Amino acid sequence: MTKAHDTLFRTLADPTRRAIFERLCRDGEQTVGALTARAGVSQPAVSKHLGLLKQAGLVRDRHEGRLTHYSAQMSALAPLIDWTGQLTGFWEKRFDDLESLLKRMDQ
Repeated sequence: MTKAHDTLFRTLADPTRRAIFERLCRDGEQTVGALTARAGVSQPAVSKHLGLLKQAGLVRDRHEGRLTHYSAQMSALAPLIDWTGQLTGFWEKRFDDLESLLKRMDQ
């Protein structure tokens, strides 16, 4: 596993951070204030989580006057999608091999 994978897993491991990212994916661009209103944690905590999400490449910020708008960067999930795809292929082959073995044992 690469450093990019480690960073993504570590960043998304926190439930509050993951919820913020999911909210941005689902609802689109939002300000820190809007995210704080629904996060159940303080504004400084939301800002810290957003900073870590930004470092991991999972969110992008856009400044408009005094407000900062955040949006999810779905493309940042590509390494995780690739990794899970590899694991899916691995397990599918294992289950196919097991099915074949069980059929031979039944004969």
